[in-house]
Amino acid sequence: MAEGAQFIQGEAETRYEVFHTDCPARDVVDHVTSKWGIWVLISLRSNDHRFYELRESIQGISEKMLAQTLRALVQDGLVWRKVEPTTPPQVTYGLTEFGRDVGEPLTELFDRITRRLSPRNAE
Repeated sequence: MAEGAQFIQGEAETRYEVFHTDCPARDVVDHVTSKWGIWVLISLRSNDHRFYELRESIQGISEKMLAQTLRALVQDGLVWRKVEPTTPPQVTYGLTEFGRDVGEPLTELFDRITRRLSPRNAE
């Protein structure tokens, strides 16, 4: 494969070379599977949330990490951001169609783990 190639033209569709360091799809995968990206997508799966609601729903995340994670997911097109022109501004986040599509298998994985995991006190 030629140096710098990022995708392969197939018969029916274009596929990205995710193992190539310059592949744009690789960045999206990195953002989705980051420590906090998964939790943001799972938290937004059923409802849109304001920033503080997300921060409260994801225990352990700092404001800085939540802001960075949301910025990346918005830029990737997985999350939308709506700013209400109030004082102070009210910012709401939700999943785009792409975000719902990507988040669906993550939700299935999360649900499988929580269903099958033994209760902590039953050790």
